[in-house]
Amino acid sequence: MHIAIKSLVAGITLSAMAGVTFAQSVGKLEDQIRWRQSAYHTMAWSMARIKANIDGTYNKEQVVEAANVIQAIANSKMGALYQPGSDKGKGWKETRLKSEFFGSPDLGQIAGNFNAAANEMAKVAAGGDAGAVKAQFGKLGESCKACHDKFRKED
Repeated sequence: MHIAIKSLVAGITLSAMAGVTFAQSVGKLEDQIRWRQSAYHTMAWSMARIKANIDGTYNKEQVVEAANVIQAIANSKMGALYQPGSDKGKGWKETRLKSEFFGSPDLGQIAGNFNAAANEMAKVAAGGDAGAVKAQFGKLGESCKACHDKFRKED
């Protein structure tokens, strides 16, 4: 992996960790919403990069880079950015988090499935098999969709 990508992944991870510490100590809900929106936009961009490689000319290095970014965010403990009350308010834009998120008995399972799928995506991407990447990408997308369907308001 290129040094620049390693730096990006390390930077995202460190930023997320610093953000969690700040969120716990200061607790500004607008910042928490903004940080998680940024993380999800970065993941969406990374998902689009993987999809472009699956649908077009496959470039293992690009897929590995994108999968590693998704994995880093998935493992960043960004759950701390979901403080009570953060279902209302604005980060970069109005939050789309449904109030049902808080106290949901399904949350742990949904989050765990996403984390496992993101970790497996990085592992499969490193193997370089485009067919296996496509299959795992579908599973990763389903894990994202499970949370969106249950906890995200539509625009």
